Amino acid sequence: MHGRLKVKTSEEQAEAKRLEREQKLKLYQTATQTVFQKRQAGELDESVLELTSQILGANPDFATLWNCRREVLQRLEVQKSPEELAALVKAELGFLESCLRVNPKSYGTWHHRCWLLGRLPEPNWARELELCARFLEVDERNFHCWDYRRFVASQAAVPPAEELAFTDSLITRNFSNYSSWHYRSCLLPQLHPQPDSGPQGRLPEDVLLKELELVQNAFFTDPNDQSAWFYHRWLLGRADPQDALRCLHVSRDEACLTVSFSRPLLVSLAPFTGEHRRLGAWCCWSDGSLICPLCQVGPSTETLLLMVNESPLSVEWRTPDGRNRPSHVWLCDLPAASLNDHLPQHTFRVIWTAGDAQKECVLLKGRQEGWCRDSATDEQLFRCELSVEKSTVLQSELESCKELQELEPENKWCLLTIILLMRALDPLLYEKETLQYFQTLKAVDPMRAAYLDDLRSKFLLENSVLKMEYADVRVLHLGHKDLTVLCHLEQLLLVTHLDLSHNRLRALPPALAALRCLEVLQANDNAIESLDGVTNLPRLQELSLCNNRLQQPAVLQPLASCPRLVLLNLQDNPLCQAVGISEHLAELLPSVSSILT
Repeated sequence: MHGRLKVKTSEEQAEAKRLEREQKLKLYQTATQTVFQKRQAGELDESVLELTSQILGANPDFATLWNCRREVLQRLEVQKSPEELAALVKAELGFLESCLRVNPKSYGTWHHRCWLLGRLPEPNWARELELCARFLEVDERNFHCWDYRRFVASQAAVPPAEELAFTDSLITRNFSNYSSWHYRSCLLPQLHPQPDSGPQGRLPEDVLLKELELVQNAFFTDPNDQSAWFYHRWLLGRADPQDALRCLHVSRDEACLTVSFSRPLLVSLAPFTGEHRRLGAWCCWSDGSLICPLCQVGPSTETLLLMVNESPLSVEWRTPDGRNRPSHVWLCDLPAASLNDHLPQHTFRVIWTAGDAQKECVLLKGRQEGWCRDSATDEQLFRCELSVEKSTVLQSELESCKELQELEPENKWCLLTIILLMRALDPLLYEKETLQYFQTLKAVDPMRAAYLDDLRSKFLLENSVLKMEYADVRVLHLGHKDLTVLCHLEQLLLVTHLDLSHNRLRALPPALAALRCLEVLQANDNAIESLDGVTNLPRLQELSLCNNRLQQPAVLQPLASCPRLVLLNLQDNPLCQAVGISEHLAELLPSVSSILT
């Protein structure tokens, strides 16, 4: 056996590797301890740079050591000559690049590079853009590098058109590049800003049509890649609704004014006081925002001004459910003087200062309520209005997606896009067909069945709102629609009778408190376990909850806040089986004259 090289056994190899790891660990711990000792002693010199280089070169995610390096570099800035400092920075940039090759997704390394370049008088931003391009060529989904590229482009004032061209090159090379599509969605609004007077969030039609053509090529090339489908959905949603007061309602009985908005607001709770009038202005301009000089309304809150018969009235605003959080609906109490019958009519006007919108309604003598609302059918409440050209393009896309779906019958993204295109084109015309596609989509993607049920419910409620004219119809039948969630309840502000029976609702949400005119609510044959939303409904008289899942009498406690409730039907609920339930409920809800169990 002489003359042959001895081959180590697997046990010997494992032992050798263990000893090697222990040795590396010992060196790592020793170097780390030395750095901490020097830092504590204030010895921030180039030896600390050398020691941290050894550690960070192997583990770039040691954030504390990057902090140490910054402290050393800050001290050396005042000690070194300009030439020495330039050489030090050049070496640091090279070291950072080597760390990125070890871990291209190291938070600490990218952050340190931002910090270092931010301290240079004339950074070479072109070199940094090339660095980003190299790393994105290796991994086009490295969001750390994308964040750094956006930082570099911002600092170097790179025109958005050039960055858009960069995304073009990456998307052309590989359509499956979510980060490029996302960056594109950030750049297009910068390239094509809308005037202040125009609808915010929309892209010019020629740009939008071009983008729709590009993304269609992408998802026809690779139908199973989600990147292009997500971008297509973003394009369909590029139309933020204009700020508007949707409905204004005044009730003489409740001495209350209610207003609903196109988006949730957080309204200043401070009342409008006489001091505003004395100052000669209700609000003053500051950085482009209306700021109340007395209540100091911040940028996250909105100011509402109430004018009664053209005179300002001091009121305190609140949400229907009593929670101080953004809400579509806000209300305030009115003093008796603003509701008396001495005048033939009272005029109420609410001014939304930040939204530059207002709405006015009249309460006539002898009437108990008055209102003014946007038409639910004429207004495009849930989609943007389509031009002939855009409608033609979307119709063509719909037909193309249907053809693709025949070839790819189990492609969930294609099915969802068909539904969204139908919603964008004409939600009422395609209602029946949309429901059929939902059934197909649930079969293809059963893991998201609950989400799809909620989305289907949302669309059905939108269609119901579009079919109504509240000035003539205040009764809404939503029974037998298989609803799982209630949305857009702020659009039902004037409804007096609501039927939610024979659905799959598990709760009546807090947003239900927005239905200030509701008198009769039927929610039989659901799976309701909670009544948190049935609270502070001033006109509710009849509530039917037969055949639900109400377990304990305590869940009925919110009903005590409904002052006019006289009839409550709880038949076929589990709580009806409890001994002495009738007496218990009579004690819990003494003002309800008829409780059926």
